[in-house]
Amino acid sequence: MRRDSVQTATAIAEQVSAIALTRPTGLYWWAGFSVSLALLLLLAIAIGTLFIAGIGIWGVDMPVAWGLAIVDYVWWIAIASGGTLISAIFYLLGSEWRTPITRIAESMMVFAAACAGLFPILHLGRPWLFFWLFPYPATMQVWPQFRSPLLWDFVAILVYVIASVLFWYLGLLPDLATLRDRAPSRFAQFCYGLAALGWRGSAQHWRHYRVLYLLFAGLLTPTVVSIHSIVGLDFAAGMTPGWHSTEFPPFFVFGAMLSGFGMVTALVIVIRRFYGLANLITPYHLDILAMMLLASSVAIGYAYAMEVFAELYSADAFHHHTAMARLIGPFAPFFWATVLLNVCVPQLLWSRVLRRAPVPLFIICIAVMIGMWIERYLLVVTSLAQDFMPSAFGSYWPTFWDWATTLGSFGLFFTGIFLFLRFLPIVAMSEMSAMRREWEKRA
Repeated sequence: MRRDSVQTATAIAEQVSAIALTRPTGLYWWAGFSVSLALLLLLAIAIGTLFIAGIGIWGVDMPVAWGLAIVDYVWWIAIASGGTLISAIFYLLGSEWRTPITRIAESMMVFAAACAGLFPILHLGRPWLFFWLFPYPATMQVWPQFRSPLLWDFVAILVYVIASVLFWYLGLLPDLATLRDRAPSRFAQFCYGLAALGWRGSAQHWRHYRVLYLLFAGLLTPTVVSIHSIVGLDFAAGMTPGWHSTEFPPFFVFGAMLSGFGMVTALVIVIRRFYGLANLITPYHLDILAMMLLASSVAIGYAYAMEVFAELYSADAFHHHTAMARLIGPFAPFFWATVLLNVCVPQLLWSRVLRRAPVPLFIICIAVMIGMWIERYLLVVTSLAQDFMPSAFGSYWPTFWDWATTLGSFGLFFTGIFLFLRFLPIVAMSEMSAMRREWEKRA
């Protein structure tokens, strides 16, 4: 990114603050927010019905006891990782290109993690007793099964969600203070001032802020890798054909990178277009995100090839059968759609022109996210539907309530995103100003 393309700190603060403080709420925001609220209402109805009737309203049954709830959980937690990679890992690496998009990535991380955290709880059958998963000293001395991946998931998600929210909120503090100082009404000044926690921008405040931000970035970096490794071990710890593989932890990390970069790139393109941020989020940033998407696609393609090779090369007849069911069997359309959308389509990004063109890049991102969802569906259903005993083979068909819960999770995610766009600074003004000052010092 050219240094002379970045505005002064005052101009950046005026542009970004105006979006939250003085810019009229457009019809496109109200339309999107209304759709999101409708989907969120659908989620509330689906969860309420689930609490009353039980998970029998879903299409899960023996042998396919995991359905869209686990598919959605793996998909959403993978999307959350994209924000962590950009906001935490690349911060530790000192990558300046992340600065204009880090706030969007962090917000995506928080709301996607919130969506992911719902599904393991809803899948318990008695979700109001989810706290039984936590290792606390019960009166009856009934402890959770520490060898169960379900407990690993609970602890990993709890740590990840708490750390993500704190990291996101910590980064907001200086910008909330800026909104407090620029707010035109007393009520807005009070709200933003309360949220800013008394931030005054003193040297002591900045010193503590930088130390805490670095600590949270250092905490989230191994956490984002470990949580996807744990999700992979949810499957690999079982003996089910197609799951029992040591490849799954890195395989899930690769998939998380692809999903996360796909969603954050799509959000950046849309927000950049509707909020006039082309001067801050330049084609250079789209180019970097597209290259990250391409690199993740190559990694996941390698994982697909190794998975098929290991299953076909193995002397285990059950793993061989699972591989053939995906290659040429009843699940072949899902497998080849996954390969097409996740591996083949992103190869278009070898073209620098396409990497910097918002519309083609957005279409590729949508294709990748659809492909990753299909991959999760294929992964969950294939091995359960055709297990060791042909007499126990079964099928899975999602019901209305399966789809209602899935669509409702989008309502939760985008409701959070729209509220963020309306009331909070979209771009990290403090980081942009700090980057500008650093460039002036170097000059």
